Amino acid sequence: MKITQIRNATQIIEYAGKKFLIDPCLAPKNTYPGFEGTANSHLRNPLVELPMPIEQVIDVDAVLLTHTHPDHWDEAAVNAIPKDKLIFVQHQYDEQILRSQGFTNLQIFSEDNDFYGISFTRTVCQHGPEAAFEHEQMAEILGEVTGVIFSHADEEPLYLVGDTIWTQAVEDTMRKEQPGVVILNTGWAHVLGFGPIIMGKEDVLKTHQVLPNAKIVTTHMGAVNHALVTTQQMRDYVKSIGISESVFVPEDGETVCI
Repeated sequence: MKITQIRNATQIIEYAGKKFLIDPCLAPKNTYPGFEGTANSHLRNPLVELPMPIEQVIDVDAVLLTHTHPDHWDEAAVNAIPKDKLIFVQHQYDEQILRSQGFTNLQIFSEDNDFYGISFTRTVCQHGPEAAFEHEQMAEILGEVTGVIFSHADEEPLYLVGDTIWTQAVEDTMRKEQPGVVILNTGWAHVLGFGPIIMGKEDVLKTHQVLPNAKIVTTHMGAVNHALVTTQQMRDYVKSIGISESVFVPEDGETVCI
């Protein structure tokens, strides 16, 4: 298994001999305005350039899309990815969005997925605190998100946790599935007035406590305006609490081999 950090939550996962592009945000640096109503909204996104050419990023067997927020699926990705590329999406609503963009080879994550012996199972996410979802407009903005369990007879189960805060449902999934590898979105992105909408440093420790034998890979840091935890801060944190051997904090362009 290999996990290459591209930028933000965009990764290439090589699993059971196949390559998957996760949540492609492919625009050049400073293309989009910062997210209104979030921390550091005066900054333009993405904050950094891609570490490799787009042609290399999209040279994969399939795309996995956890949701369609623009830092996970942007106009540059829509334009760059071939319209017949196999793309897995979380539900019919996102499928309709991609069909309207011209994509023709779409599947919805389900227990029936079988891609060369690889299965993809949806998991529950909560993209922000309860108070945010009690606010009608904010609930609509945050929307639905999915995590994904990868399974194959020749690989450790992989849990792509997705854009979520720590919840009982996330912990229950970890305990039930016992993944050998966990990918956490740990940029601690903040919406003003509501707080974090994805995980941060302490959630890496929580994951290690629940799954002491799992390898943890962190992502979704340092590339969008509202993410407040950087790669270096995360590295310093896992070193300070003595779990560096279990946690990988790759730089953009770096590959983790597990």
